[in-house]
Amino acid sequence: MLRWLLVTLLALVLINGLWPWLRRLGLGKLPGDFAFRLFGREWYLPLASTLLLSLLAAAIARWV
Repeated sequence: MLRWLLVTLLALVLINGLWPWLRRLGLGKLPGDFAFRLFGREWYLPLASTLLLSLLAAAIARWV
């Protein structure tokens, strides 16, 4: 359980660091990625981008 928590935390840190580069590639702007303003703040729900990145990670893991 602790291993999965650590992997998830590291993945979030990695994606957060690479987010400006991923944004230029079009991730975060796909249909299914929601952005809205609530309580004076921008909120993002990148559902389609998350699905695409997880499929890519699964393909890489299967290939390796």
